[in-house]
Amino acid sequence: MGVCNVLPGFKMENFDASLSTYFKALLGPRDTRVKGWFLLDNYIPTFICSVIYLLIVWLGPKYMKNRQPFSCRGILVVYNLGLTLLSLYMFCELVTGVWEGRYNFFCQGTRSAGEADMKIIRVLWWYYFSKLIEFMDTFFFILRKNNHQITVLHVYHHASMLNIWWFVMNWVPCGHSYFGATLNSFIHVLMYSYYGLSSVPSMRPYLWWKKYITQGQLLQFVLTIVQTSCGVIWPCSFPLGWLYFQIGYMISLIAFFTNFYIQTYNKKGASRRKEHLKDHQNGSVAAVNGHTNSFSSLENNVKPRKQRKD
Repeated sequence: MGVCNVLPGFKMENFDASLSTYFKALLGPRDTRVKGWFLLDNYIPTFICSVIYLLIVWLGPKYMKNRQPFSCRGILVVYNLGLTLLSLYMFCELVTGVWEGRYNFFCQGTRSAGEADMKIIRVLWWYYFSKLIEFMDTFFFILRKNNHQITVLHVYHHASMLNIWWFVMNWVPCGHSYFGATLNSFIHVLMYSYYGLSSVPSMRPYLWWKKYITQGQLLQFVLTIVQTSCGVIWPCSFPLGWLYFQIGYMISLIAFFTNFYIQTYNKKGASRRKEHLKDHQNGSVAAVNGHTNSFSSLENNVKPRKQRKD
């Protein structure tokens, strides 16, 4: 009975109302066009999903530590194909919506294109929802015990995007918000098609564009900063605070992705060159000393013989 008396004073509805009041004071009134849309009326479900995601990131590898990894090959093909098609749909719909609404590249308000704005809003809701679906990227890494792929960048990007886009959908669900989502949808067509094909072992030797996907992501961030900066230099009715936030977020992603690119590709290339040079030097020394190590081409195929003690 004591618990029942305490709970009414701490209802979730009251907490949500307090959050809404705080958000309104900080960000102004919400966009009424998305009122009643799935997951958008209050922030708590998005926040809870993010907390659950972070808990799985923390506890999942511990749970899998002494267990065999799952293959997930069949479901990965279906999952990546589904996200490829969804990303392609969003990209095409955003491009046609921007064209129909005659969106201004330099700055576009959120209430200036009529029905085209509603088309953009509907597509951007799917973009927001896709960020929830993409949590599965991490869960598959955990199930397959590919823990080296669960980097700070990976977790930061996945956890932050869902939350950011909840706020975008409630306050600036169209207008200048379209650009980054359009570029990102295009990059995801390439990325998830690559992941889907790489799930099939026979296709892996033919996949060569992973490096260029990362380059495309970096280019996407730079172009988004340029386009967002146009809205700051030549302002319109789109709120400036959102533009400043987006520029800051893009800079953080450039820093993370640049570090990832250097660690993954530049250092790997330097390591390969160093190995090649070392092999070459060992071959030269071996030829002078007359050891069997000079047969460098056979090293990986022939088991070393046990040396005679005499």
